[in-house]
Amino acid sequence: MNFVFISPHFPKHYWNFCDRLHKSGVNVLGIGDAPYDDLSDELKDSLTEYYFVPNLGSYDDMYRAVAFFSFKYGKIDWIESNNEFWLEQDARLRTDFHVTTGEQYENIGRIKNKSAMKEYYAKAGVPTARLLKITDYETARRFIEEVGYPVIVKPDVGVGASDTYKLEDEEGLRDFFAKKLAVPYVMEEFVTGDICSYDAIIDADSKPLLESMTVWPPSVMDIVLQELDLSYYTAAHAPVELKGVGRATVKAFGVKSRFVHLEFFRLTKAKQGLGEVGDFVGLEVNMRPAGGYTPDMIDFAHSTDVYQIWADMVTDNKRKLPDSGEHSYAVYASRRDCHRYVHSHEEILARYGESIVMCERMPDMMVPQMGNQMYTAKVPNQRAVEEFIHFVQEKSKYGA
Repeated sequence: MNFVFISPHFPKHYWNFCDRLHKSGVNVLGIGDAPYDDLSDELKDSLTEYYFVPNLGSYDDMYRAVAFFSFKYGKIDWIESNNEFWLEQDARLRTDFHVTTGEQYENIGRIKNKSAMKEYYAKAGVPTARLLKITDYETARRFIEEVGYPVIVKPDVGVGASDTYKLEDEEGLRDFFAKKLAVPYVMEEFVTGDICSYDAIIDADSKPLLESMTVWPPSVMDIVLQELDLSYYTAAHAPVELKGVGRATVKAFGVKSRFVHLEFFRLTKAKQGLGEVGDFVGLEVNMRPAGGYTPDMIDFAHSTDVYQIWADMVTDNKRKLPDSGEHSYAVYASRRDCHRYVHSHEEILARYGESIVMCERMPDMMVPQMGNQMYTAKVPNQRAVEEFIHFVQEKSKYGA
C-alpha cells in the first residue's frame, strides 16, 4: 500500500500516524515544506521517502510530488494530511490521481462551508442554531431582529476561532462591517452551552471504531483576545446521547475512513427550537483529528493508541486493539508567561507527580490559543479535573 502523507512534520506529534502506518507494512511517502534534515528521527524512520516542497500551497508543486511518487512506487492508495488547512487540496489531489479512499474535490463544500453543513445536520435530525450568510449591514440587521443579540459572526470557510466575533449590540455590528475582511461571512444565533466534541475513527462502512468526548471552553476567541488560560479535558466515557448525535451526523455526511472531530453544544440554558438543558446541538464538523495534543489525550483517557487504531482502519478496515477497560480523565491546563501564579512549576510537578503525562513549552505559533507552558494529567474523575485546573492556573493576587 502506498500512502502519501502531506505535512507529516506538523503538528509535530503527527509522526505517530506515519509510524503506525510504517509498522503496519505501508509505504509512507511524505511531502512537506521542512527540509529533510529538520525532520525528527522518529519521522525519518517512519518514511519510505520524503519529497521537499518549499510551498505546500502551490498545487503545481504538490501535483508534481505526487506524480513522482506514483511513477516510482505505482498506484497511490491514500492521500491524506489529517490537517484542516489542507483538506481541500487533499481532495483535489485525490480526484486528479483517482484515489478513492477519501473525500473527492466535488464534494468538499459540504464539509468546508459552515453554511452548507446545516442541510446535513437537518438530515441527521440534529438541531442547529439559525444561521445566515451575511453580505451587508441591512441583511444582518434583519437577522438580528429575528434572533436577538448576541450573535456570532465567522468566515463561512475557516479553521478554529480565527476571525470569529461575538457581537453584543448595534455598535459592535457597525464596527464589524467597518472592518470585516473581503471573505464570505456567516452570522449565527448565540447558544449558551458547553462545547463537546465527538471524536471518532470511522471505518469504510461509516461505523465508529473508537468514540470519545472532549469538553472545550465556550470561547477560544476570548482566550486569544483576552490572553486567558486554556483548559479542557477528555472524559473517561462519551455519553450515550453524544454517541447518538455523533453517529447520526456521520451517517448524514456520508463519512467513511476518517478520523473526525464533530463539535456540539451541550445546552446549559434551554433555548426554544433547540432543546432543554443537557441536550446536544450541532455546531460544526471537522473531518480531521482534534487540534493540539487531543489525540494523545484520547490515548491517556482510554488507555489505548488512537494512531494504531487509525492505521488499522487504513490497512484492514477494522479495530485490532481491544478496549483496555481502563478509562479515566485526561485534562490539559496551560499558563502564560505574562501572568503570575500562586503555585510554581516545581510545586505542580511535586503535587501531581506521575499523574502528569505531558509537560512542555508550546511552539510560538500555538501560544495564542494554547498558552506558553502546558501540563496534561491523567486523573480519576470530574472533581479531580477541576482541582488540577485550579491548582495549575490559580493567579497570584499580586498580578503580573
